[in-house]
Amino acid sequence: MEIMKAYLDAPNLDTLEKEYILRAIDSNFVSTVGPFVPKFEEEFARYVGSKITVSVQSGTAALHIALYELGIGPDDEVIVPALTFIATVNAVLYVGATPVIVDIDPLTWNIDPESVKKAITSKTKAIIPVHLYGNPCNMDAIMKIAKEYNLYVIEDATESLGAYYEGKQTGTFGDFGCFSFNGNKLITTGGGGMIVTNYIDKAQHIKFLVNQARDASRGYYHPEMGFNYRMTNLEAALGLAQLARIDEFVEKKRRFREIYKKELGDIPYIKFQEEYDKARGSWWLNCVKFEKDINIDYLIQQLKEKGVGTRRVFMPLGEMPYLEKYPKSVSYAYDIYENGICLPSSTLNDEDAIMYTISVIREFLNE
Repeated sequence: MEIMKAYLDAPNLDTLEKEYILRAIDSNFVSTVGPFVPKFEEEFARYVGSKITVSVQSGTAALHIALYELGIGPDDEVIVPALTFIATVNAVLYVGATPVIVDIDPLTWNIDPESVKKAITSKTKAIIPVHLYGNPCNMDAIMKIAKEYNLYVIEDATESLGAYYEGKQTGTFGDFGCFSFNGNKLITTGGGGMIVTNYIDKAQHIKFLVNQARDASRGYYHPEMGFNYRMTNLEAALGLAQLARIDEFVEKKRRFREIYKKELGDIPYIKFQEEYDKARGSWWLNCVKFEKDINIDYLIQQLKEKGVGTRRVFMPLGEMPYLEKYPKSVSYAYDIYENGICLPSSTLNDEDAIMYTISVIREFLNE
């Protein structure tokens, strides 16, 4: 078999991105001032269906400032899923709160609403559902629990831009939605992130906070502690160009999932993330779990030698030394981690690259 290249999550950049970046450079606005920043915020709000957005320097910054704005801090508890990127729990620690780690649903791999309900105490202040790999959480159940117990909901939508639940985009259900534009995400600004909300007053305060809480009318006067979390004009220019191509990207991601499911679906021990009935994933990464004794690390190495980029599923949070002290019972998260793998999903790929990946996997399994 001739070796091809199949990209895991590489960014898709073309002439439009170059054009926008050059326009930003020509304007001489390359830092945190310039017309592309508010324009990107406006276009992003329009795309996701939110009243207002605030651009920030990363998805992590978005999560942190959202928690901070809601006044969550020491003596508060925030419920997070065991299977997620580390930024989800780190943001909780940044504000001095206690993360409460709960298990995931074994079919969707997302936070389990029943586990959430069981973890609520008098100290619980918020839930952070993570739409893992672009697969929407059960937001009906999450929002019902939040309403019943008077809890905030901060959606970690850093992996799920373009995904829908009940016809609404992920990130638009809770008090805040947090997105990431890291180089490997659906669209990229190089770094960068975005907060979306319908609370205009809170968003305006966050805009103030991310600019070091500076009152420009009084010069360099800062009436409260702020943060240097602003997006640059260069990043926003790149984001606008990427946003113009987002429908193309989402369509490709969904098409890749269709191919993977069709071509690998006859293998009974390969299981895909399942969607809830009301959900439509954007599939930032297409991932599978093997219900058979497969050496995942060896499989990854074999695929790499054939030009196929893959990676393991996120390691459960409890495996991190500094998180060992937080109690958890997360057997499903460990099962997914031990037997799961993320397959090539970059929109740089074409359908031939996906079919090549499938051929290499089948060859490995046959051996």
